[in-house]
Amino acid sequence: MSSHGFGVVGAGVIAATHAEAIAALPSATLVAVTDVQPDAAAGLARAHGCAAEPGLGALLARDDIDVVSVCVPSGLHAEVGVRAAAAGKHLVVEKPLDVTLDAADRLIGAAGDAGVAMTVISQHRFDPGLIELRRLLDDGILGRLVLGEASTKWYRTQGYYDSARWRGTSALDGGSLMNQGIHYVDLLRWCMGPVAEVTAVCTTLAHQIEAEDVALALLRFGSGAVGTIVTSTAVFPGLAQRLEITGTNGTVTVEDGEIVRRALVPGVPAGVTGEDGARPAAPAADDGPGGAADPASPGGAADPAAIGADTHAAQIADFLAAIDEGRAPAVTAEDGRNALEIVCAVYESAREGRTVVLPGARDPR
Repeated sequence: MSSHGFGVVGAGVIAATHAEAIAALPSATLVAVTDVQPDAAAGLARAHGCAAEPGLGALLARDDIDVVSVCVPSGLHAEVGVRAAAAGKHLVVEKPLDVTLDAADRLIGAAGDAGVAMTVISQHRFDPGLIELRRLLDDGILGRLVLGEASTKWYRTQGYYDSARWRGTSALDGGSLMNQGIHYVDLLRWCMGPVAEVTAVCTTLAHQIEAEDVALALLRFGSGAVGTIVTSTAVFPGLAQRLEITGTNGTVTVEDGEIVRRALVPGVPAGVTGEDGARPAAPAADDGPGGAADPASPGGAADPAAIGADTHAAQIADFLAAIDEGRAPAVTAEDGRNALEIVCAVYESAREGRTVVLPGARDPR
């Protein structure tokens, strides 16, 4: 496998996660970081033993960097990514792809024109529970899909939003859906398929910010199945992120990346292959709730810095392998656009007070 030199643009909280993920990979080296605040870049560079460049141009000019992690505020992802693509750098873009579809399309177009690879961070696709859930779906174990639910009920203080002027703004950040909830929006679409229509309410109830701190959406998928999205940054103390997928043969519930319930209709194959190659019937209709995480302290539910780097590393490792092998990464730019399209449809529905039909969606009725 080739060795890849990384540059990280932006030195905030998530940049440290990228730096840790890069350090965990034998095929990657963090070469340099940059930020509009030189002290922040210098601090990140010291912590990870790399150079701090004075600006984006200087970082992009380095021949020893072939991959750039874009870790700036969300509304600047396309601006930075377009410049990096023009410089011939492959792109790892933090979620979301940007905050508007126009900006996302500019970035996708720029990467295509430059012939560089791009992935959008959706590291939870690499969680063990999601890997198993996708296997169950791919094998048809759950039957015809009926209902999908995604919930991100986290807690952020006003101090979190006050820590930077861009936080909670529509132009650069978005609210609980765009920032915190988009991961599980992506997972919901990944499991349930394309969304046909959205009806939503967004409101700001607990913080002094421009964007929403509560979002609720009803979805109809192209398959005819239905679903819900719930996000908030006003739920103390911060609960586990939750994805629940129900089909005609049963239900699987994932919390913070682990399956906590797998209930199958008696007699439905469990999808586990035995020594003789046969798939035995499920020994019980309900595996039980399992070891659900303490709702007061899962991941980033209450602390934006409490996000591990393991699944970021897994996604970046896949991306580097995709570059070396000349294939598409497991999470493509189009995947990132698909999740963003749903978020934008939620915002449009809430703003205009009507159901929004997504472009190209098949009417399931």
